[in-house]
Amino acid sequence: ACVRSNSNRAAISHLHRQLYGRLYPVLLVNTDGSTVRLRYREPKRILMLPLDSSTLPEAERKARLRRQFPGKPKAKEEETFEGIDMDTYKKFWKK
Repeated sequence: ACVRSNSNRAAISHLHRQLYGRLYPVLLVNTDGSTVRLRYREPKRILMLPLDSSTLPEAERKARLRRQFPGKPKAKEEETFEGIDMDTYKKFWKK
């Protein structure tokens, strides 16, 4: 197995690096919606700061928790074929 270590390798997949040699321009989004451009060590487009749930009103905090952790899916009722007239679908059967 030959490993190609040239400039074409980055076009096939992502770079396998732990540290990047330069800083990249990134857009930082604060919790209030304001944005700041800064230099970051990894090539990303947007960084979002986490929202502090203790500063939110009680109703909005509960709504966020419900969206984050939805309940169990409800069981669906099974369809029955008792009330179906089979003569209406007779034209679709092969003879």
